[in-house]
Amino acid sequence: MTEQETSTSVVVADRPAHPVPPSVQAAASWSWRLLLIGAAVAVGLWLLAVTKVIVVPVAVALLLTVLLAPFVTFLQRRARLPRALAAAVALVLMLGVVGGLLTLAGRSIVAGIAALADQAREGADTLLTWLSDGPLGLDQAQLDGYVDQLQETVAGSSQQIATGALSVTVTVGHVLAGTLVALFCTLFFLIDGRRIWAWVVGLLPRGSRESVHQAGRRGWVTLGAYTRTQILVAGVDAVGIGLGAVLLQLPLAVPLAVLVFFGSFIPFVGAILTGTIAVLVALVTQGWVSALVMLVIVLAVQQLEGHVLQPFLMGHAVSLHPVAVLLVVATGSFAAGIVGALFAVPVAAVLNTVVLYLHGHDKFPQLGTGDHVSIRPRAHPVLARALAAAAEAESAVRAERDGDRGTRPADPPTAATHGPAAP
Repeated sequence: MTEQETSTSVVVADRPAHPVPPSVQAAASWSWRLLLIGAAVAVGLWLLAVTKVIVVPVAVALLLTVLLAPFVTFLQRRARLPRALAAAVALVLMLGVVGGLLTLAGRSIVAGIAALADQAREGADTLLTWLSDGPLGLDQAQLDGYVDQLQETVAGSSQQIATGALSVTVTVGHVLAGTLVALFCTLFFLIDGRRIWAWVVGLLPRGSRESVHQAGRRGWVTLGAYTRTQILVAGVDAVGIGLGAVLLQLPLAVPLAVLVFFGSFIPFVGAILTGTIAVLVALVTQGWVSALVMLVIVLAVQQLEGHVLQPFLMGHAVSLHPVAVLLVVATGSFAAGIVGALFAVPVAAVLNTVVLYLHGHDKFPQLGTGDHVSIRPRAHPVLARALAAAAEAESAVRAERDGDRGTRPADPPTAATHGPAAP
């Protein structure tokens, strides 16, 4: 073999089996991993959509639990109440406060709906007069034809309206059922939440139980900080827009304030959407000047929330940038509508805290690691008693069988067992 042939064979042997650039190999390896992650996320979202009738009430119960847990502990320590009684008292007081707000709003709606209808009718007449006698100079007969056509359209849509009313009735039934599930779960989370958490953590491998438990503690603190801060932000939004409605002497000022309070639990966009209703009420009842003033008030409240409350209060509570909060809300609303927008921020905040702790960054070092919980999987007390009774019955049967064997006479020896007899 010549020197040239030898060098050629060496060069051929040194060539890689797959001449693919390293960048393409890295992109391919990341691509299939991202595809698997995307598939897992899609399956998870599909499961959440299928089980939303249960998942949403349980999520609401967790928010209520983290809100009421400090008060339950206060009643248990200061008033010397049993844990179950303290949880029941806290839940009843919360229902009383929410029921009082809704009752006050309902009475205001009943008292002001007639006046609002009259003012809306007057506003519509004023608008029609302006369209016919104003700078547009529209024909009055043409306007009357449009009004008649609108009335005929509404009258011809009675079937769709009835179907919509039936759908609303079904939705109300689902909401009531979900409310009962949420209250039931809240009560038992307050009473026995620690044991439930211990049982869940105990299902994990033994080596990861303690780290998951400590990460869960920090996620729980983050959820509590978010809930309390969001209530404060919603209260500021409701007071600001409600005072604006009162100063403008708008009807239904109290219901509008209550609506803004509950709508503000969706960060950034909640106050604007509910405040828009106040602007429409001002436009219908008092004209465009009051509507413009109300719009300025709503925008001012939104600026206060976006530039003061969210960056300082909410940013400190959940450690999320306002841009991240806005993107999370948009993603949640796109994926699951209003429910997704409502729960997107707390879920992101808890995941942020948990993932950071599992990767070595503790946002709450003051919590320490001293709070250990018995993290062995335990069965439900009723199931545990049933299993214990079954074990006792099995032991009794085994003991009886062993006793029968001890008292039974031995069988005579046979040639098969002792071999052939000696000659």
